[in-house]
Amino acid sequence: MKRVTGRGGWGSLFVAGLLAGSALTAAAAGMSGAQVADRNAEARGGLQTWRSVNTLTMTGQIDVGGTKPVQLPFTLTMKRPHKSRFELRFNGQTSYQVFDGTQGWKVRPFLGRTEPEPYSPAELHSAAGTADLDGPLIDYAAKGNRIDLVGTDSIDGHRALQLKVTLKDHSERHVWVDASTFLETKVEGDPRKLDGKLHTVSVYYRDYRKESGVMIPHVIETVVAGVKQVHRITIEHVTVNQPVDDALFAKPLPAATRVAAK
Repeated sequence: MKRVTGRGGWGSLFVAGLLAGSALTAAAAGMSGAQVADRNAEARGGLQTWRSVNTLTMTGQIDVGGTKPVQLPFTLTMKRPHKSRFELRFNGQTSYQVFDGTQGWKVRPFLGRTEPEPYSPAELHSAAGTADLDGPLIDYAAKGNRIDLVGTDSIDGHRALQLKVTLKDHSERHVWVDASTFLETKVEGDPRKLDGKLHTVSVYYRDYRKESGVMIPHVIETVVAGVKQVHRITIEHVTVNQPVDDALFAKPLPAATRVAAK
């Protein structure tokens, strides 16, 4: 922080900060969670524009590995209402996870698992909670979500509004929206179990850019409490409303059938 010199110095800066924070808190107190979500929809391109988005395909690079991660190319394809397919390519092989809106499967040749395996109950729950291509705030009422404003916070030095999202299945997730731009800046991720203990997970959204009329973050960073390494996803290309066959999200064929079909 740059030091302020002259009359007032640090004291004036501290008081100004308190006044700014108080003003923002007062402004936030006058808004409901639903109103913040509505402002978020406007900031991200508008509710009607998002309603017209049926498919979303993103490609880029993702960090994988432990203390010295490597970047691998990925493709994420999402289709309404709740379909998704994530592909990761390495050394001539493709690992992928598919979710058809109800069931999910994974094929992981990197680990020698070439046959499709069903999602675990925890993976199914996570997929069901994150399968909306526009997130939990856009069209929240139609999705059966309730949005509550629970306070303010500081994210990357910027004031943010903290929302509690109660999903249709009564599970809860916290989302932070930048108080100036009204874009999501942080989302509570699913806790991860490491060394026998659950660690909180925070997902940060950065570098928003407009793609076919909607705002998409192009850098997504995942931080696990107690872990120094930050894992990053860099989105390089986004395609909106590209035709996608539902077969892409169906249960993968057995390995022998897939090889024979090539």
